[in-house]
Amino acid sequence: MMDDMQLLVNLHKDGMRQGPGGDAETRLAVMLSGLRGKTDLKIADIGCGSGASTLVLAQELDAHITAVDFLPEFLEVLKQNATKAGVINRITTLEQSMDHLPFREAELDAIWSEGAIYNMGFETGIIAWKPFLKRGGILAVSELTWLTVERPIDLQSHWDREYSEVDTASAKMAILERHGFSPMAYFTLPKHCWLDNYYRPMQQRFSKFLETHHYSDRAKSIVTAEEVEIDLYERNQEFVSYGYYIAQKLVD
Repeated sequence: MMDDMQLLVNLHKDGMRQGPGGDAETRLAVMLSGLRGKTDLKIADIGCGSGASTLVLAQELDAHITAVDFLPEFLEVLKQNATKAGVINRITTLEQSMDHLPFREAELDAIWSEGAIYNMGFETGIIAWKPFLKRGGILAVSELTWLTVERPIDLQSHWDREYSEVDTASAKMAILERHGFSPMAYFTLPKHCWLDNYYRPMQQRFSKFLETHHYSDRAKSIVTAEEVEIDLYERNQEFVSYGYYIAQKLVD
């Protein structure tokens, strides 16, 4: 019997994104990072999924990018898309868990991670990945972030249950500073990054997904959970989003 993880892979592998985001927002982060114009960069895109952010990095920067994900199905899609885009020579895929990375100390000029660091936890991820960055290296991550101090109870309860580290931008920046990073820039993802780029395409895949999996209870449960999250966002988008954090490593 197929487990829930494989069902989730099957639902998401055909999506351009496995979480909220956008090409324009990745390009904005690149601009704010100060990396544009530098040469021969080494970058890791951790938790890259099917590679939407990886492709933008390869197109925007003079860099070789190691695209890291533990799911081979996503990396295969990434390689196909990178080949079509003509940037496959700038990308190496690495099937690896983000908490067991093989990079050498101070090997990387930048670490990117859009919507994925939550798998380790924001602070745990920062601590684990920091040694791989050169001094002066760039960390760019998007992370679920409260936009207000107070939130509706149902929204608070949902995200406390799903990701207990959700917090305000000021709290996230304090964590960065505590671990030797200087925040350079911050912005929030606009609603089209959630609705047009992530939720609506996923909703369009629900029918085929359920049919493929013979309307099993597990498949229906996954779709229901996604629908609950979508409804929660649509009703509460002024309270929560992904914050995009760009920071520079100043202290080893």
